[in-house]
Amino acid sequence: MIDLRTIDGIYFVGIGGIGMSALALYYEQEGFLTGGYDRSESAITRELEAKGCFITYNDSMKEVPPLFSDVSFRDRVIVVYTPAIPPENHLITFFRKNRYRIYKRSEILGEISSSGDTVAIAGTHGKTTVSTMTAHLLKQSHVDCTAFLGGISKNYSSNLLTGGGRYIVMEADEFDRSFHRLSPLMAVVTSVDADHLDIYGDHQSMINAYNEFCSKIRKQGLLFVNYRIRDRIEIPAGVSGYTYGSEPEADYRYYGVRRSGNNYIFNIHTPGGVLEDLEFHFPGIVNIENLTAAVALAMNCGVTADEIRQAVTGFLGVRRRFDIRVDLPGLAYIDDYAHHPEEIRACITNVREYFAGRKITGIFQPHLFSRTRDHADGFAAILDELDEAILLPVYPAREKPIPGVDSEMIFSRMKSPNCKLMMPGDIPGIIDPDLIDVLVTIGAGDIDKLVAPIEEKLLNSRLK
Repeated sequence: MIDLRTIDGIYFVGIGGIGMSALALYYEQEGFLTGGYDRSESAITRELEAKGCFITYNDSMKEVPPLFSDVSFRDRVIVVYTPAIPPENHLITFFRKNRYRIYKRSEILGEISSSGDTVAIAGTHGKTTVSTMTAHLLKQSHVDCTAFLGGISKNYSSNLLTGGGRYIVMEADEFDRSFHRLSPLMAVVTSVDADHLDIYGDHQSMINAYNEFCSKIRKQGLLFVNYRIRDRIEIPAGVSGYTYGSEPEADYRYYGVRRSGNNYIFNIHTPGGVLEDLEFHFPGIVNIENLTAAVALAMNCGVTADEIRQAVTGFLGVRRRFDIRVDLPGLAYIDDYAHHPEEIRACITNVREYFAGRKITGIFQPHLFSRTRDHADGFAAILDELDEAILLPVYPAREKPIPGVDSEMIFSRMKSPNCKLMMPGDIPGIIDPDLIDVLVTIGAGDIDKLVAPIEEKLLNSRLK
């Protein structure tokens, strides 16, 4: 256990990341002095600064406050970093050289996880949405929770929710095997599509890692698995296992889905009865499946059927997860974080279902050179389903370039004649609202910087 009783401050290297920023907010609220570094300013870092967190954007100790930069204070602080930070980072080098106490983000989450009854959501996609839905159902009930989310909840305008009660909702991140640090009471596995093969080497090794995560569930705990992957996930001894989905054999099953305007109405069959005629405003059939997992968790945390019904109606979604920014007659714009072929497939399927019969233009920014290399064929196949596609350069994140791997690798495999390669800075200028029907931006990199200018241009076109 990390003893925080003698600690005055916590420094976060990579503080602008969605997971790191939630930790910084949490410890700032706990009364610790917080500081950090990130390579660029963002809405997240500005919010942290407004709350009193000191942040630098220069990879140098010169601007770091004395509490963290003065070696004589090193026993009064701890340093937290994310694996996305390159090992040659000057700050990390300084802290290591001077024997500061340094922890990975996953180690800190593991400490928090062991302090309460953790509800952990794992999966190559869907975990941010399911986590946010679960936290919302608990927050809107008598049960309550604290939650560390991988996205900004629209209901609470934050990726950190604090509250009472025994439950802590967390995403279980498979990157760098981070989720092996958690010790949950309950867990969900949404999907195990091949990803992060730079870490795992092959798909089966990744699945093995998911099963190791499941083995961390406490005795007498609960595991909920998407019905489609039930044969890949092993239920540990001493843990009760359930499935969810639309399949008749699923333990938690949604069915009878119908549209009422922009809303969905459906039922969820559970081992304890049926929740009938739930009204759901968040778009996309896949999100009904995500909600079914969240309902399963919430019910087993003690949330009542009436509380679930009311909370489902009020769920607003997550920023950058099928985030409808503009929805006017003949003009719509959605922003989505999808960055794996199966996530993009789900996104485009949602768009096709929700905006049936309309022309869809997609702008995609690949995320990571390794993922582009591993899934170039899959990216090309799903992007071909768009009516028009624009590819941006690969966003490298934590990686260095791989020779021969770029957006052209995807572009050359596409069959659609309506696709092009462009630079991000050119996008706002070439967007013609008169030629757009439904536009969707897709990716997990810095494509989010295009959202505001695109949204502004589209909305202004209707004010003329």
